[in-house]
Amino acid sequence: MLKEKFSALSASLREQFGRTNVHETPHIVKVTLNAGLGKGKDSKFADIVADTLKRITGQQPVMTKARKSVAGFKLREGQVVGAMVTIRGPHMWHFLDKLANVVFARIRDFRGIPESSVDKQGNFNYGFTEHTPFPEVRPDEVESLHGLQVTITTTAKNHAEGLALFKGLGFPFAPTEKK
Repeated sequence: MLKEKFSALSASLREQFGRTNVHETPHIVKVTLNAGLGKGKDSKFADIVADTLKRITGQQPVMTKARKSVAGFKLREGQVVGAMVTIRGPHMWHFLDKLANVVFARIRDFRGIPESSVDKQGNFNYGFTEHTPFPEVRPDEVESLHGLQVTITTTAKNHAEGLALFKGLGFPFAPTEKK
């Protein structure tokens, strides 16, 4: 399991970045999944997206609403524009294990995660164009495809710490090209 792998990785990260305190070690705080509904989608599509997020995470998603009206986007204040789920604790570790070991392997033409997916604060962001790589989603039951965004929030202070954390956990990053 990934949680045990993190326990072993913690000491090496502390040594690598010169940290003396255990609490200074970069660790994962939460995982957030977001799915936008797009424009012109009906309430049935919103239910499909909510059901998909519930199957993937095991938690009920929160429907996000527009904060203000934008006439150019035909958007009204209070209109449902997406769904999101935040995972913490044991469910988070189970999801990360599934993400690193199963989901990325099921993506068609996957060549590895670009290192630019880890931002300068050490957080990880990856957008899926379709939700079918997740094992909870059966391809024969898919009515309509939608994408989703996975954000992993860490306590890393910079890109190098975040990248070392995710590589140590076994995330399949693309090999770096030397110039």
